[in-house]
Amino acid sequence: METQWNQLQELSLVQEWDKTFPKSEKVNHSKVTFHNRFGITLAADMYMPKNTEGRLPAIAVCGPFGAVKEQAAGLYAQTMAERGFLTIAFDPSYTGESGGEPRYMASPDINTKDFMAAVDFLSLQDNVDPEKIGIIGICGWGGMAINAAALDTRIKATVASTMYDMSRVNANGYFDSEDSEEGDWLSVLYQYAHSPVQQ
Repeated sequence: METQWNQLQELSLVQEWDKTFPKSEKVNHSKVTFHNRFGITLAADMYMPKNTEGRLPAIAVCGPFGAVKEQAAGLYAQTMAERGFLTIAFDPSYTGESGGEPRYMASPDINTKDFMAAVDFLSLQDNVDPEKIGIIGICGWGGMAINAAALDTRIKATVASTMYDMSRVNANGYFDSEDSEEGDWLSVLYQYAHSPVQQ
């Protein structure tokens, strides 16, 4: 019996080039899938620099919020692959070619775990150096990237290419205007997630 939290599924992925940017002649492109800790199947585009050997540093890219991997995330991933990284640009849960129901919803917790699942996937690739894995969160996904990096010590570098901290806005409201009981609870969680680790 399939439930919302057990959605392992085979996805129907577009195989031809369907991006909003031109295909680079410097990288090889392929489609891949992996699962997050909630059992949702995620779809990604993998970009691998041509004429490389050995284990490469790797980067997982996602965002902007509400976008799909065929847009900015794919362009960032392809550009970083041209510079020698093995990269994936993935659609988060409930979005694009990835699985999950209902469609087109967001969950900061699940979406943070999507980044961690991308790191799981990259760390298991024979041609990836598991000690050199980074993530890039674009726009609203910058906050998700920061959250994932705070939780996952395998992430060695994080870029939040964003104009604001979406996680903080979710916790505190725009311009820290949230003052409801629920907002106070989210603010405590935000502060805890962003505080230095106590030994």
